[in-house]
Amino acid sequence: MKKIKALVVDDNKEFTNNVLEYFKDSEVLEVAKVINKGNEVIDYLKNNEVDIMFLDFIMPEMDGIAILEEMAKEKISKKVIILTSFLEEYTMDMIKKYHVDYYMIKPINLGSLEKRALEIMERENTLKEASEVNNEIEIKTSELLHNLGVPSQIKGYQYLREGILMLYQNSNFIGGITKNLYPEIARKHDTTASRVERAIRHAIEVSWTRGDYQIMNKLFGHSIDYDRAKPTNSEFLVTVSDALRLNNKKIFSYQN
Repeated sequence: MKKIKALVVDDNKEFTNNVLEYFKDSEVLEVAKVINKGNEVIDYLKNNEVDIMFLDFIMPEMDGIAILEEMAKEKISKKVIILTSFLEEYTMDMIKKYHVDYYMIKPINLGSLEKRALEIMERENTLKEASEVNNEIEIKTSELLHNLGVPSQIKGYQYLREGILMLYQNSNFIGGITKNLYPEIARKHDTTASRVERAIRHAIEVSWTRGDYQIMNKLFGHSIDYDRAKPTNSEFLVTVSDALRLNNKKIFSYQN
């Protein structure tokens, strides 16, 4: 496992020496730098990579709040654990305002500090992985709708795409497409559920004359018959979301 790189910002040299000693042999966390003056923090963050910062709120020349303010101005995003000797209402307001990940009251148990840092970074990695998966699904959805012949410039395309992704993320919508899914899409796009339904119906009708027949056949199977009715909105939405969920390779590998 890659070590967590931490920046320690605290003017108490006894404390920072203890931190360095504690983590020198750690398999989890590496102290990348100790800074004792607040006004040196921003320059360091601009020019060096760290995963997390342990930040004392009471610092000479530039306190913890000023550092958080400057980080926000410079669009510097880092995981932060605040180390403080006391908490006031104003301090808590600042912690919330700048989305600080955690705070600890001094004296600090360094074992607990290590554990909190690990938990924060594991949560961050989980969120990144989920975001990457969601991006991949969104791309696959767009590609599939394109291959099915749905023009991206019509309203029904956006509604279809939204509906498919919602069904992919929450299968409970399957039993309530008319009552729940359409109204939710309508709310997001400031329209009505009936308009969403009509736009999706129109998009499916367009796709039936423009789409790739082989992909349609692989996706819908024997339901494709140009002499018969097209799939309903619900059938179309559910079938495509199921294909995404099952990662249907016979569909997604068709172009390769």
